[in-house]
Amino acid sequence: MKTNETNKVITIDAAGRAPGRVASEGAKILMGKDRANFERHLEAAVELRIVNAGKLKISPAKASGKLYVSYSGYPGGQKLTTQTELLERFDKREVLRRAIYGMLPGNKLRPRLMKRLTITD
Repeated sequence: MKTNETNKVITIDAAGRAPGRVASEGAKILMGKDRANFERHLEAAVELRIVNAGKLKISPAKASGKLYVSYSGYPGGQKLTTQTELLERFDKREVLRRAIYGMLPGNKLRPRLMKRLTITD
């Protein structure tokens, strides 16, 4: 489902900010909750660009304490990854992408909303 509006491009500067703060603002914009014509079942006509993701402020204590859990469905198939390991494998853009993904509703709209997200260093 698409709205009749043209896509509006919104840019967020992530330099010096915590990932959770940027992610919550981004998720709200992607869902369209910042607009007067918000409808839960429709995509907002918005494209979100997050710039300076490499300059996010991540404290070392939180990076070692934050866990990402994945489960294969088999006995003993649970994998735990810390944010430090995630930063070594990928970069700060992946931390931000996962945070926004987790804040969006888990329905059919989530993949379509994630396609409207662009994160750059």
